[in-house]
Amino acid sequence: MYSFQQAQSAGPKQHDEGAFQRVSVNLAGRLMLANHDEFECTATDMSPGDAFFTCEARPRTGERIIAYIDHVGRLEGTVSRLTDDAFVIKINATDRKREKLAAQLTWIANKHELGLPEDRRHDRLAPRKIRTELTLEDGSKYACRIIDLSLSGAAVDTESRIPLGTGVQLGGMKGRVVRHFQEGMAIEFLGVQSRDALREFL
Repeated sequence: MYSFQQAQSAGPKQHDEGAFQRVSVNLAGRLMLANHDEFECTATDMSPGDAFFTCEARPRTGERIIAYIDHVGRLEGTVSRLTDDAFVIKINATDRKREKLAAQLTWIANKHELGLPEDRRHDRLAPRKIRTELTLEDGSKYACRIIDLSLSGAAVDTESRIPLGTGVQLGGMKGRVVRHFQEGMAIEFLGVQSRDALREFL
């Protein structure tokens, strides 16, 4: 059974490339360069300290990258190494975020190794449109980014901390805020949606 707790060395953490043991993954997503250009990408190798992406984007060494990766969510970091068709980012995160990422990667590694089912009611979808707005019942609107999307709910990154239980609308789908987490909040739709209902984001 894979565990990042076993992989990490004792003592002060060094977040340089190679400080954490990586796991091979194949996770689709989208990333944004410093000039706000967006590209589809695939994370092929990840650890709590860095991530290896294959992508058409050609960033510069040291450039800031923001990525939204299936099953992982939002990652932010700077490019530490370039190859012909890929690059590595050094992840910028708090210790709490790294612990969460380690748990996610442990689950992904063990899920692949043991053939475990996805621990979620509906498969997660990779939205092509990630910038959108949340509309509250009083008509107020808040800019947000979609981190994660499924037929039963969504996770969004927004600067506003909307109270739990608040009714919201994401595109044409109504739901309510059910959880807060470090990067944003989770919305549960009032009913299971069809792919047609999510079409504007896919």
